[in-house]
Amino acid sequence: MERLTRKAVVLNPEAYQATMPAGVRPGILHIGIGAFHRAHQAIFTEDAMRHSGGDWGIIGVSLRSRDIVDDLDAQDMLYSVTTRRAEGDSIRVVGSIVGAYAASVDPDAVLHHLADPAIRIVSLTVTEKAYGLDSAAGGLDRNHPAVAHDLMEPGRPTGAIGYLVEGLARRRAAGIKPFTVLCCDNLPSNGEVVERLVLEMAKHRNAALADWIEAEAAFPSTMVDRIVPAATDATRTRAAKLLGADDQLALETEEFIQWVIEDHFVSGRPDWEAAGALFVKDVAPYEKMKLRLLNGAHSLIAYLGQLHGLDYVRDVMAIDQHAARVRRHMETAAKTLDPVPGIEIPRYIDQLIERFKSPAIAHRTAQIAMDGSQKLPQRIFAPAIDALSGGRDIDDFAYVTALWLAFVLRQESLNDPRSADLLAAAAAARAGGDKVSPFLSVPGLFPAALTATPTWKAAITRQLTAIEADLDR
Repeated sequence: MERLTRKAVVLNPEAYQATMPAGVRPGILHIGIGAFHRAHQAIFTEDAMRHSGGDWGIIGVSLRSRDIVDDLDAQDMLYSVTTRRAEGDSIRVVGSIVGAYAASVDPDAVLHHLADPAIRIVSLTVTEKAYGLDSAAGGLDRNHPAVAHDLMEPGRPTGAIGYLVEGLARRRAAGIKPFTVLCCDNLPSNGEVVERLVLEMAKHRNAALADWIEAEAAFPSTMVDRIVPAATDATRTRAAKLLGADDQLALETEEFIQWVIEDHFVSGRPDWEAAGALFVKDVAPYEKMKLRLLNGAHSLIAYLGQLHGLDYVRDVMAIDQHAARVRRHMETAAKTLDPVPGIEIPRYIDQLIERFKSPAIAHRTAQIAMDGSQKLPQRIFAPAIDALSGGRDIDDFAYVTALWLAFVLRQESLNDPRSADLLAAAAAARAGGDKVSPFLSVPGLFPAALTATPTWKAAITRQLTAIEADLDR
């Protein structure tokens, strides 16, 4: 079967002809061209350009792997996204990416585009761990390999923050306006966090550079939402049948899609609202809602699934006991939220339950269970702190934490940036009678507001004991 390219014969002409035509000029550089970006921001951007025009083509950057860049090159930067619904699938071919580079192979090209005045927005989806954030101190983690390297050799960056700072430094030296930095990752107040990290690294090399960035650049916060499972052979087979062409970059996703953005840009932006994005003055209520309800419930589902041999989110949700637990968790977390303009929380929870149950979406619990040390602080620990300060029950948050610890205790290896610390704590926990204290003693793993509270340890211990007794039956 012929590869998906602009010259390919495609059996679904509606999907193909709706793609952006060739020749769109770049205006955005996106770091982290994985599945989520390609099924979310790239689609919003294509729809915005089709509706309102503008040169907002995307230069995609992979910090490490060159495989996705090679595949995009082989397919004229095209790929397909299949929307899966119970009533049937639909497919579209997306063409808003106009160039792609692997920074590990061609860093000079990436830096050239970062310094190009045509690039007015630099967006990111690199996962929480890639920012090199010290979650305890709130600044740069000087032990993070990319952070340590980029502080020592700022002109040859390897990490996301290093590339942002070097790109901005080159623009300042050339008298070019800064770009807007648009973080689309699941970090609380993500724009503020990235600005803080950028300014800290910039100040390390040049205080005047940091002052310029602070005065002239913009770091709007965002909230993104769409479930995008990791692609499989089944994904690619389905796409081939619908397209009549081989797409090695095929993705599949749910119908639901959401993007809430703080409207603060220094050099323009696409007409994303025409594609359905919501622009607001304050993203924080939406962001907190998503982190504590959707993402928090996802972590609960992931560890339930991993401990009970359930591969997919839908498998966990098909068990009434687990589905009831998920709903209860979200209802408890909802009590820690601020009002969210335009959102009815009970209705939002109902929508999440339906999305999680969808038989068409094969979202692996193993995929969600990765990087627990980076995900749980904002998803579980932050609402637990709010519940404690408000005198409310913390058992549901302790339960998710205990599930995570039970999962860690059963692993020989972990996909987590703190895997060495976690596995050492697990070994100590198995060797002694107290299975919780070794984890609470890991520096920076839990916030001080929790480790200093005996109620928190007691709740986790009680939940972990019950979980392990149930697993051992």
